[in-house]
Amino acid sequence: MTESARPRRRRGRSRRRRQLRRALLAALVVGSLLLLTGGWVGFRGWQARAHLLNAAGLARELSAQVVGGDTARAQRTLAALQEQSGSARAATGDPGWWVGRHTPYAGDNLAAVRQISVAIDDLARQAFPPLLRADLTSLVPAGGRLDVGRLRTLSAELARVNATVQGARDSLATVPTEGLVGQVRQALGDLRGEIDRLAGLTAAASEATRVLPGLLGADGPRTYLVVSQNPAELRATGGMIGAYAVIHAADGRVRMGRQGTSSTLGRFQPPLKVPAEVRSLWADLPGIYPADVNLTPHFPTAAALYREMFRRRTGTTVDGVLAVDPVVLSYLLRATGPVMVPGGVPLAAEKVVQTVLSDSYQRMDNEEQDAFFAASAAAVFDALVTKNVDPKALLSSFDRAVTERRILFWSARHEEQRKIGDSRLAGALPEKDTVPTVGVFLNDGSGAKLGYYLRPSATLAVGDCRPDGRRELRLRVTLRSSAPKSGLSESVLGLGLAGDPYTVRTLVSVHSPAGGAVLAARLDGVETAVGSGTERRRQVSTANVEVGPGGSRTLEVTVLTATTGVGTAELWLTPTATPWTTQVVSAPSCDQ
Repeated sequence: MTESARPRRRRGRSRRRRQLRRALLAALVVGSLLLLTGGWVGFRGWQARAHLLNAAGLARELSAQVVGGDTARAQRTLAALQEQSGSARAATGDPGWWVGRHTPYAGDNLAAVRQISVAIDDLARQAFPPLLRADLTSLVPAGGRLDVGRLRTLSAELARVNATVQGARDSLATVPTEGLVGQVRQALGDLRGEIDRLAGLTAAASEATRVLPGLLGADGPRTYLVVSQNPAELRATGGMIGAYAVIHAADGRVRMGRQGTSSTLGRFQPPLKVPAEVRSLWADLPGIYPADVNLTPHFPTAAALYREMFRRRTGTTVDGVLAVDPVVLSYLLRATGPVMVPGGVPLAAEKVVQTVLSDSYQRMDNEEQDAFFAASAAAVFDALVTKNVDPKALLSSFDRAVTERRILFWSARHEEQRKIGDSRLAGALPEKDTVPTVGVFLNDGSGAKLGYYLRPSATLAVGDCRPDGRRELRLRVTLRSSAPKSGLSESVLGLGLAGDPYTVRTLVSVHSPAGGAVLAARLDGVETAVGSGTERRRQVSTANVEVGPGGSRTLEVTVLTATTGVGTAELWLTPTATPWTTQVVSAPSCDQ
């Protein structure tokens, strides 16, 4: 080795030693910072945990007090909640916590605690104070009239409150529970339950105050058709339209006008114009018979057809159509208490569905039953506008009925209908999905009133991700009949189109998610023929399912989504006399 080579080797070793020292120094600095940060986060974590547990308990307590109307206690609880939620937010928002959130293992847990803290503090400062100030009695008639001026004042504030509550609920829904401290996990579960209840209240109040003033004649008199859907003879939106009533609204005061039955409107020849997609599925039936306008699940189509039929027969042009069913009456009776129908028949929440859809058919013919339903609806309506009704009970009933799509409304005024949009109240089958939605819609094929005895259930399971970005969904629909083998009246058995008059024939239409497809169908494990078509960018397959007394049939359908990354799906079902039993089985999200 030359003399000149030795200094180069010494300089190389020296350079590597300096690099090693710098690396060790950097490691010591980083390690020290991590130790310091970990200690700080641990200390702050215990602080946050204490504040968070206190805040979660107070938020649950406050939510229950708001829903229960205990304003005085709620004000005191709110002050304590804001102190605890602010402290929890501060403890989880400093730089040390931020660093901790981006470390392996502990990071997800720290991020979850941060989300919980922010959600509770947002509720405490943005939602609860205006909600406590809001006078919900504006949503209940006084002396037969709603104060539309107060409704409009309340509307803007409730919209902001509702946005905050829904945002908090959505945020809490994304918080993973795995790995959380037991007490925090329990507090989160309890908090989610209370926020769900509160979200239902604020959504119903916000929706009502947004659309009610105009609908109640604040800008001029209005006239509406209220139609009763009879789930004893199923149609896609809930049931055959039997009775109707005209109601008049002016400056918040509502009165009932003429009443009648759909049968008095007769049949229409030539048929009214029906959308081409609906005609391909149901021929001209929705344009001929008032009882068939809602073979389609898209309520705006059904309502517009019924309005035109009513105009042609009576000369009266209404501003909109409102649909309800007997189950809605049962919910409203919980708010009003029992009422009497002319003729001395008492209606109570626990018995009204059985009274209207079963008992009355044993002693009345079809027209008498429709008239009885109209009288029942009128009696409940009169109680709503004349009795002192608890606004929270009324809102709770309204929210449940809208959530189950048992109250549907369509406005003939385009701008109002646009405001209602794709909400459940509109009953509109959307042409786009945010989450893949499968529709299961039932239409009676028996010509009878046996739908009262159906006991439906549905399970929807999300399958694996496909290379093309779509997912298969596996739908399982079971229809069980609780009908007896004998003893029903002729008005219940009707035409008996299934052959055996006690057999329920149901046309089950499965609508794919928007942009999706229906791939295959099996009835009781055997491939079955289905009718097919499309409606509003959804492929439709319809199967004939006949169920004898005490029997059950199961329809299994494989459905394909459009391109989606989400691992969940939703069901949209025809409201039935007995609510569906449902389950949606989610899967991990796809990587996009």
